[in-house]
Amino acid sequence: QVQLVESGGGLVQAGGSLRLSCAASGRTFSTYAMGWFRQAPGKEREFVAAIRWPATTFYADSVKGRFTISTDIAKKSVYLQLNSLKPEDTAVYYCAASGLSGSYAYTRGQEYDFWGQGTQVTVSS
Repeated sequence: QVQLVESGGGLVQAGGSLRLSCAASGRTFSTYAMGWFRQAPGKEREFVAAIRWPATTFYADSVKGRFTISTDIAKKSVYLQLNSLKPEDTAVYYCAASGLSGSYAYTRGQEYDFWGQGTQVTVSS
């Protein structure tokens, strides 16, 4: 089992920035990638960004150039830097961990085994 705890969400004005953190604990040695997803009210969960060890990153087109995913393996943490935020970025952001090894892009929810509880990001116009 891997436990994931997100933090760093909040209310920010359009154009602002936030940094989300996800701390992992438990059997983290079996993790090959970690990702961020988000779900806005009334919408399906969507992929945001992923990082496959050691440092291959993937981004949704909607956030490319604005969001950056990074990791601190020593701290067993993954981060998502959100810049140039837009009202349409408003959502609950979830961290996820994958035990699936291989040449995956980790853009699909079913490629992940463990999920955090989510952190709310609200961007005002």
